[in-house]
Amino acid sequence: MSPTLTAYGALLIAILCEIAATSTLPRTQEFTRLWPSLAVICGIGAALYFLTVALRVLPLGVAYAVWSGVGITLTAILGLVLYGQRLDAAAVIGIALIVAGCVVMQAFSSVGH
Repeated sequence: MSPTLTAYGALLIAILCEIAATSTLPRTQEFTRLWPSLAVICGIGAALYFLTVALRVLPLGVAYAVWSGVGITLTAILGLVLYGQRLDAAAVIGIALIVAGCVVMQAFSSVGH
């Protein structure tokens, strides 16, 4: 398996851990509930670990851009599904622009490939 593919796999795991942790934050009730709080702390810790694994190969800017774009999008979807939080048109457009930036970077930049 190529190092780049392995790095993107680690980045995907980091993103999924971060999304799981972030989507659990409301359930911590400001870190007053033990189990959701521990889940958030462990999820963020795992996310940062796997991000460092990805950074062995990927440039920080590339990894963080992908992390941000995918994380924002999936977290917004989970906010809707889990908590009924709807986004207005401006928020959806903003998220789409972030994702578009990530797509442009991946499709046309030689950095990180």
